[in-house]
Amino acid sequence: GMVDPGEAVSKTIIREFQEEAVRDGLDENQIKRLFSKGYKLYASYVDDPRNTDNAWMETVAMHFHDETGRLTDHLNFQAGDDADQVVWCTIDRTLELYASHKEFLKTAVDRFDAFW
Repeated sequence: GMVDPGEAVSKTIIREFQEEAVRDGLDENQIKRLFSKGYKLYASYVDDPRNTDNAWMETVAMHFHDETGRLTDHLNFQAGDDADQVVWCTIDRTLELYASHKEFLKTAVDRFDAFW
């Protein structure tokens, strides 16, 4: 999602998650807990097909991990108007993602020394 003018990225992440990915399942306090300990994977310009000679996409990619699964087990996903689909999936190198998103997932996988 895109950051609204004057909006902090931390607020954008929660807003976009609620608008574009989740129908219900978590109350406000649970959402705050889920997003309380994020790890910044990347923050800079990205190679993106929407880039032009005069404008480049700038991205902040965050990783939020629910170690116990207590919060994410209750999520009911529903794609919003800007999302094609929202699903749990197995992460591996064959996953087809938009632009540089695969690189961000690889960074998250590497943090946990997980199989790629």
